[in-house]
Amino acid sequence: MSDLRNRPNGTYIFDADWQDLYVLTEHWKSDLLFYQDDLKFLDHLIDKYFIWLSKEENIVKVREIELSLVKITKQCSNLLEKVNKHLSHLAGLIDDPFKYDSHQFRTEHQTLEDDISKFIKDFRKNRKNIFTITEHVIESEEMVRQLNS
Repeated sequence: MSDLRNRPNGTYIFDADWQDLYVLTEHWKSDLLFYQDDLKFLDHLIDKYFIWLSKEENIVKVREIELSLVKITKQCSNLLEKVNKHLSHLAGLIDDPFKYDSHQFRTEHQTLEDDISKFIKDFRKNRKNIFTITEHVIESEEMVRQLNS
């Protein structure tokens, strides 16, 4: 599952009309907004359990995943900004096909798609790490609570 593209393979980006690229970009925006909401949920999950931590090693692990979450959240925000700007440019191209250099714009579109694909891979890895560490922390902290009872 190394290719997370939402379009047909080949020369689609260079052959598609502006409206098709606009629809594809709207899908990217929708996906990124979903990921942004999921990142908020993960942040809430971490915050909820952080206050109950008692073991130093768990505090360190949670801080590490918080930092990775901040990084991936920033990456998502930056991509959303780029997608919004890209949508604006696409709308301009739909109105006036000669507004921008077509080849350069399509190359930028492909670069944006590659950036989104990389983000999705990073997001999934990050999410998996968060759940793995959260599960470990909850189990180890529960053992500490039971021993102290």
